[in-house]
Amino acid sequence: MQNLNKLKKIISKFSDTKILVVGDLILDEFIWGKVDRISPEAPVPVVRADKETYLPGGASNVASNIAALGAEVSVAGVIGNDRRGEELASLMLDGGINTEGLIVDEDRPTTQKSRIVAHHQQVVRIDREKSEDLSKDTLDQLIEYVKGKIPEVDAVVIEDYGKGVITASLLKAIVKFAKQNKKIITVDPKENHFSYYKGVTAITPNHKEAQDAVGIKITDRGSLKKTGLKLLKDLNCRAVLITLGEEGMCLFEKSGKITHIPTAAQEVFDVSGAGDTVIACFTLALASRASMVDAARISNVAAGIVVEKVGVAATTGEELKKRLRTWKQ
Repeated sequence: MQNLNKLKKIISKFSDTKILVVGDLILDEFIWGKVDRISPEAPVPVVRADKETYLPGGASNVASNIAALGAEVSVAGVIGNDRRGEELASLMLDGGINTEGLIVDEDRPTTQKSRIVAHHQQVVRIDREKSEDLSKDTLDQLIEYVKGKIPEVDAVVIEDYGKGVITASLLKAIVKFAKQNKKIITVDPKENHFSYYKGVTAITPNHKEAQDAVGIKITDRGSLKKTGLKLLKDLNCRAVLITLGEEGMCLFEKSGKITHIPTAAQEVFDVSGAGDTVIACFTLALASRASMVDAARISNVAAGIVVEKVGVAATTGEELKKRLRTWKQ
């Protein structure tokens, strides 16, 4: 009970925090429908579309998760001068996200992921994107905004989807300036960018990202331990939180402490955006002065909630507190 009350107090402090999210902004489109026949043109299902919905994705979904949990959040990223960019900017504003850090690049389309869902199952995904690195002018604008914003926030989240925003030069500038200002820096990584993240506070890779980054196939507790410890050493960070799907999470701390946390999910419908929820809650908890272990526990419970929902979803502080009452650690 004492531990439960402690976690609830941490969640109650989320509304006092200010977070900056930097990364790849994505517009998520969902086309919902039903399947009752196979196409005569090819052996594929014919989806009869009923409705379409749009949600902030990528770094903007992390920001949405943070806003839903009651914190003040700003985004820094790039959109195109197109309808998709206007839709994404509008969705973020409606969600209570500060969008002053949005940079419009005339030469890039707004990244969009379109998912066709039938009977609660994803049938296919269509991506529209340009993933080349940002131009020097756009990068300079982004760095200028981030440097001006960092002194005002408690933590910086780097959300790397490999769409061209997160580069070595951007990370070098952010990490240097955030450290000068004694700010928390967390990263939701891309496996081929791990060399960029040296010196951050913590990273939250999934099972595949972690094993691909270090070249060790995770097959058991032993290989998992080797992977986590190698990432800690290579990146010189305070913690590595590896998410393991139905097996929960494993937290590796610089002190040498390793903590396995069982999954809090009761039933899994859709894992889309679960990693975004993990880093959002983990960062908010750290910014609220939680220990690494308590921050991981809270983010694990949050992930367990969102995977029970269909589509990219978020949770709230009240949902978290309610689930904590029934969660057996």
